[in-house]
Amino acid sequence: MSFPGVVVLASAQTELRPAWHSAQHVDLISAVSTAVFQGTGLTLEDVDFVIDSGSDVLDGRSISNCGFLGAMGAHHKEESRVEEDGLWAAAYGAAKIAAGGASAGLIIAYSKPSESDPNLFYKSQVEPFYQRPVGFDHRAAMGMQAQRYLADHGTSVGALAELVVRRWQDAASRGRVAIDSVPDVAGVLASPNVAAPLRQLMMSRLVDGAVAVLLVSDEVALRCGRSAPRITGVGTSMDTHAFAARRAGRLEAAEVAARAAYRQAGWAHPAPSLAEVSGSSAVGELMVLEAAGLAAPGRGLDLLEHGSPVAVNRSGGALPADPIMATGLVRLAEAARQLSNPGRYGLAAPRSALVHGTGGVGMQSHCFMTLEV
Repeated sequence: MSFPGVVVLASAQTELRPAWHSAQHVDLISAVSTAVFQGTGLTLEDVDFVIDSGSDVLDGRSISNCGFLGAMGAHHKEESRVEEDGLWAAAYGAAKIAAGGASAGLIIAYSKPSESDPNLFYKSQVEPFYQRPVGFDHRAAMGMQAQRYLADHGTSVGALAELVVRRWQDAASRGRVAIDSVPDVAGVLASPNVAAPLRQLMMSRLVDGAVAVLLVSDEVALRCGRSAPRITGVGTSMDTHAFAARRAGRLEAAEVAARAAYRQAGWAHPAPSLAEVSGSSAVGELMVLEAAGLAAPGRGLDLLEHGSPVAVNRSGGALPADPIMATGLVRLAEAARQLSNPGRYGLAAPRSALVHGTGGVGMQSHCFMTLEV
């Protein structure tokens, strides 16, 4: 199955901040759910369904989306909740439109981890009898992955710090992220130890924010008179829950999901012009790029070099800004913007993009999406 006629017509995003003290969830959500229609010629009345991504655990109450239906414009409309990263919600919406059941859908993802304890959020996903009592959590999982990666490939901690600096520089210059100052390599290496060998700045920085994406059929896009990227492939996969049972040194679920997206898009070999991928750590980002076939095992850092065939995370990616539950949908919005306005990102006529989202302890689940213009 492919996704003929599913267009990423428009997107809207709040600034991603360590804390939005002046705005509640409903404020962030309503801001993007109204701004996304600007310049499209469409209104909320044209939307057939609304799909949102968020977390009851992070929000602090059950069925928390019911409190945000008005802000999302979902009253008297078909509304669904995806308790996973927003890229899964976009895949759900794309399937509805591709199947002919709708012609326009509003996808919204949001997060305010500043009002909760994200470590408890991840600990709630850990096996409760043997792993949780000994302190195993998301950070420990990422540290173990990093230890194995560095041992297998001889990558230095300094090289990871250089990757972090590049991502923060990109976010400061082109992303929609609140950044007071960009760390240097020494600053990254001097940041607190989180899970050896990972320092604090080598982990993704949790931020508050919201993003909305408007998906429409080809017919609606034509009526709007807009040329926009089309979704051509989607792939998802989930690894086993038990971290110790996963294959060490590889993100096998990411490999499966990427191959599924390529197969659906008809890509015999992955060669996108640009990629926007998520990573819970600097090593996590490299492992995703390699699992997606954009670099050989242990060679993800090569994509930082001048002249790389793929422009990776020109927005900065998840390292400087990780709004849990919205990170993957931000990647989709960023990739669509880069395809539509390449000059702002220093790109020359890109034709395709690879988008990635992840979730779970140790990046257990993965979703890939291909875009083409």
